[in-house]
Amino acid sequence: MDLKLLDVEPSEAERVVVDLFTGMGRDQLLPALHAVNDRVGWISQGALNHICRVLHVPLAEAYGVASFYSLFSLSERPAKVVHVCVDLACQVNGAKSLCDRLTGELGPAGAKSGWLRSPCLGVCEKAPVALAFEAGEVATEQLLAPTTADEVIAVAAAGPSHVDGGRAEVPQAGAAGLRLLKRVGVVDPESLDDYRATGGYAALRTALLLGPSGVIREVTDAKLMGRGGAAFPTGRKWDATARQPVRPHYLVCNADESEPGTFKDRLLMEGDPYAVIESMTIAGFAAGCSRGYLYLRGEYPRALHLLRNAIARARERNYLGDDIMGHEGFSFEIEIRRGAGAYICGEETAIFNSIEGFRGEPRSKPPFPVESGLFGKPTVVNNVETLVNVPVILTEGCEAYTRIGTPGSAGPKLFCLSGNVSRPGVYEVPFGTTLGELLDLAGGVPPGRELRAVLLGGAAGGFVRPDELDLPLTMEDARAANTTLGSGVVLVLDDTADLGSFLLRIAAFFRDESCGQCVPCRIGTVRQEEAMARLVGKRPLSTSAEDLQLLREVGQVMRDSSICGLGQTAWNAIESALDRLGYATEATS
Repeated sequence: MDLKLLDVEPSEAERVVVDLFTGMGRDQLLPALHAVNDRVGWISQGALNHICRVLHVPLAEAYGVASFYSLFSLSERPAKVVHVCVDLACQVNGAKSLCDRLTGELGPAGAKSGWLRSPCLGVCEKAPVALAFEAGEVATEQLLAPTTADEVIAVAAAGPSHVDGGRAEVPQAGAAGLRLLKRVGVVDPESLDDYRATGGYAALRTALLLGPSGVIREVTDAKLMGRGGAAFPTGRKWDATARQPVRPHYLVCNADESEPGTFKDRLLMEGDPYAVIESMTIAGFAAGCSRGYLYLRGEYPRALHLLRNAIARARERNYLGDDIMGHEGFSFEIEIRRGAGAYICGEETAIFNSIEGFRGEPRSKPPFPVESGLFGKPTVVNNVETLVNVPVILTEGCEAYTRIGTPGSAGPKLFCLSGNVSRPGVYEVPFGTTLGELLDLAGGVPPGRELRAVLLGGAAGGFVRPDELDLPLTMEDARAANTTLGSGVVLVLDDTADLGSFLLRIAAFFRDESCGQCVPCRIGTVRQEEAMARLVGKRPLSTSAEDLQLLREVGQVMRDSSICGLGQTAWNAIESALDRLGYATEATS
């Protein structure tokens, strides 16, 4: 193959890290890009050229991949840079004033000033937040959460002081009756012995006794639905994959939670990493997979450290590898793949492309992943929260599990509370708990303020009014109320929130994150943001009524004809603000 390489060479540091991938295939493209970025802070033409030479990837295709991810830079920038979140939870907690101060003292956001505006960093419970990064022989990251302009300025000058990801807020830590969160904030997440002492690996032992079909039957009878937003029955997905005669089968754990306002999977990976590894092993056993990929957000350094440790310790004790727990013939391995800042890679088929070394663009379906997924083979994709429900089912039994929640939505559910709320954090409640009860758990809005609205499901979700707090939090009740639980976002807005700016940020987010593959989304998200900018800024390019009509037409086209869920849901929150919160009247007044 003529790779059409450039006549340019890498630096010695770049050559050393890229040569480690010699003899490997295209699926190592994303790890190789990370290796260079971690070492020098950006990806030069020489480095990209050498990656293509080593992995036998055409240069144009590698450039398309490298330029796809927001955490990479193809132009020179300092080894030290601070990513400052400007997304929804941070916006309502002072991100704008923080950025204004940084602009005044450091200059406009960009490589020269040492700070960058960032979409959601997944630490919404501690907003406003920033993530400091410094390249080197050992790349260093430090989460600043919550942060101030003075702290960002100091770290931008001195660099991060340690590798960190911060600890999640767990207001219920240690409370009785918790299942998914029972170890989080209580047990040492680095200790396999502590994990086993609190029931760890009992579920895998049960799974090996039940056999693959028995595990699938338990999960099916428990009525476990996916917790990432689609709510597809997990048992059906596993069974469909297990029945495929083509081998090998793959498991993908979707840990790329980049929906603004979502941070529950990060909390589980940081607080109970062995549960994630055990759950993946059980799923792999049930679906006939010998290998699993954990696709992790690139902005989660602490989760990366803890998961790497958990995988290594599990392998040492024969909970991973060959003949697991003495069960002859069952072998399973887990590989972590870091994302690099692309919301669209939370879509299940975009993950496949990203892992395989292509741009993280969604694929058309059918074929569905259970038939042809990763590397063209049958693949199970589940998110972290879905998977960690499985040990609960196997240890308590499917009948006991279905008694939690409601007949239509069984089991416990994690919700991410952020925004203008007194005690932000992840909360575990049974399905069927009302929105008002959940807000009471979190202390409601701060004293002296009034609730204006609640955004359910994140940027792709919908709003709920203060007079609708009796809404039971179930899949079926959310659908009946013309909203969605999505991935569990509960972002609270009080009477100080600027709704117009909030909606404009949602529109800007989808415009930024559209992969550009399909016309309805690529063009529609731009037109949506433009119309919202005119409405919010009261600009006279057209009348407000015309912009409202344009928004509805563009939104419906995106919903009806976009390839994937990004374009199909990009209009949801704005539509619900217009119709449910009366923003259409506010915008035209």
